[in-house]
Order: sequence, then C-alpha cells, then structure tokens
Amino acid sequence: MTKNRIIYASKTGHSKKMAAAIGKVLDIIPDNITSNPVIEETDFLFIVGGIYGGGSLPELLTFVQAIEDKKVRKAVLITSCAAKKQGQDSVRSILEDKGITIVDEILCQGSFLFMKIGHPNKTDITEAVNFAANILKGAVK
Repeated sequence: MTKNRIIYASKTGHSKKMAAAIGKVLDIIPDNITSNPVIEETDFLFIVGGIYGGGSLPELLTFVQAIEDKKVRKAVLITSCAAKKQGQDSVRSILEDKGITIVDEILCQGSFLFMKIGHPNKTDITEAVNFAANILKGAVK
C-alpha cells in the first residue's frame, strides 16, 4: 500500500485551492506547511506552491530543508506562476541534494496583481488534478 501526502505553501490562496482539489480526487488531506506537519514514510510527496518575486516562499524552502531524506521516496512539484515559465527550482535542488527523486513538475497558470487575474481557474486546477492523478496511475502499473 502506498502512502502519499500533499503539502502546500500559499500566500495568495491559489496553492491552497489547488492542493484541496488534488486532495479531494486523491483522497488525501493536504497539509499547510504553516501547521508544521510531520512527514512520515511517504511514497509520493506532492508539493504545491507558487512563485513569488521569482522564487519559492522562504517558509516552503525551510520546510523542505527540514524533511528527512529517508522519509520521502519521490516528490512531485505542482507550481503556480503568473509567467507560467518558472518552476520550483530551489525546492527541486534541496530535494535532489537529499537524494529524493523528483518525478515531475507541472507549471499552472497563476496570477499576480493585475497579471492573469482569475487564475488559477477551473481549467488550470483540473489540469493540476489530472497531472497528480496520472502520476499515481503510472506508479500503480
């Protein structure tokens, strides 16, 4: 039996909304990193976060840095970005340094101030949900 987790860091509420939608489909209750969830043995850790001012939230980086490398087998990154061009490079680097495999990353349309208002919308969220579900379907083969 695989054990999967979803954590998220959200400044604007976009990542929380995406994590909740993914959690509903995967039957996983997402954890906000501000509650400092304990990461136990996990097969797939879904990390939902946004890009703010060109980078990941500092509190997400601190949380990921504290994850014990032997607890997480694989990570999946789900990233909201207004430009839809920049991924969670710092998160990826921290995890890879710990020997945690990054399975894949999806960049979802986000918004910032007046740029891309209304995103992530229902289509963006559905894309993220399908991405996460397909990751797990591929793992079950």
